[in-house]
Amino acid sequence: MAHILVVDDDDGFREGLVETLVDLGHSVEEASSGEQALGILTNAAVPFTCMFLDFRLPGMDGLAILEALQTTVHGPTLPVVMLTGFASSDNTIGAMTLGAFDHLTKPVGRQAIQSLLERIVSSTAAGATSDEPLPKFAAEPASTKPRLLGVSETLREVQKQIGRAASSDATVLLSGETGTGKEVAAHVLHDASKRRDKPFVAVNCAAIPSELLESELFGHVKGAFTGASADRAGCFAAADGGTLLLDEVGDMPLPMQAKLLRVIQERQITPLGSSRVIPVDIRLVAATHRDLKAMVEAGEFREDLLYRLNIIPIELPPLRERLADILPLAEHFLAEVAIRRSRGMRLSSPAQRLLLGYAWPGNVRELRNAIERAGALAPGPSITAEDLGFLNAKPNDGQPLLNASFFDMSLPGAVEAVERAMISHALRLADNNRADAARRLGISRQTLYAKLAALKLE
Repeated sequence: MAHILVVDDDDGFREGLVETLVDLGHSVEEASSGEQALGILTNAAVPFTCMFLDFRLPGMDGLAILEALQTTVHGPTLPVVMLTGFASSDNTIGAMTLGAFDHLTKPVGRQAIQSLLERIVSSTAAGATSDEPLPKFAAEPASTKPRLLGVSETLREVQKQIGRAASSDATVLLSGETGTGKEVAAHVLHDASKRRDKPFVAVNCAAIPSELLESELFGHVKGAFTGASADRAGCFAAADGGTLLLDEVGDMPLPMQAKLLRVIQERQITPLGSSRVIPVDIRLVAATHRDLKAMVEAGEFREDLLYRLNIIPIELPPLRERLADILPLAEHFLAEVAIRRSRGMRLSSPAQRLLLGYAWPGNVRELRNAIERAGALAPGPSITAEDLGFLNAKPNDGQPLLNASFFDMSLPGAVEAVERAMISHALRLADNNRADAARRLGISRQTLYAKLAALKLE
């Protein structure tokens, strides 16, 4: 049974709402003004479960009461349902910004009230016992540095490999699916090495046009190409003495791979447009989500470069193979959201089950984004399964992998249809960022451009 405060100056509506709530089995107190409501809240011996608050009231209006609630004993964590007969974008946004649980337009049906109260009770149940931040990894001290957090055996093995690799300057190749934390692992490796006080420089080879990549890596002199108005040091020079991460090295064009191989062998760079040779002292770390050995067989990656990069291989496991880490990571990310929202937040039991049952194709990055989204939009202190419902809102859930019509097509036609659907889907997920879409598809940007043109998806 919930303990509810109803605040409305319309006697008829207020009495009708109170009657409905009592009929549903709840205890109700009522007020006809904001001032009266604040007095009831301040002197309440038993905390209220929630409050139904009219937007237009004599004296203080609903938004003013929402602001004043922050100074009452029970107010800061009290779920408030705003009621109005004249919904507008301003009063809706204003109410939600001030922390209202929901914003409803009069009249409100019995079923809607019952469903809303069920949501309120479920969202507050897990977070009602404490306002303290969620516990983080027990053995992890607070830190602003990048960390590979996890207690699963698979991640513990990665942590051990990084620790061993940190004692040398050998080149490291980090592999793993998108979102598994390859750049974080590179940061951790650098921080654990003797180069920790020197620069850490990361460059995404897939995000830089091929014609600019050489300048980005090796630098250029004034006049080397149109637009080169001044000398510029590249990433190799910027990382001198420290660590250079070549992220998505599998997307590097073949001509650039040959130049990189020479630099790795000689530890010297020549800026674009110059004959001056500059020695560099770096720890090289490469990262990729692609299968470089398969690319070598397909003629898309140099075999000799792979040998040079693959001195110490470390593979980051996907999150679905780290089940023991999912909930601790989710709680860690939620604790960060709770600090920003200045309120205690919890994961409800149904939400935890949902997180454990989800496949996490985007791995740790997707988990973090999901928790940040749910934590920012959740109306109550507890993250419920409904708050995470977007994880299961996949358009093809429960559908067969192949439509029956595929079997009536010719093989080239079916292949074209699959390519068209997969490319379109990847572009939607990547917000039309073609470099990101290519990474999701496991192909190079050049291959994606060629397929876009062939399929007339431009």
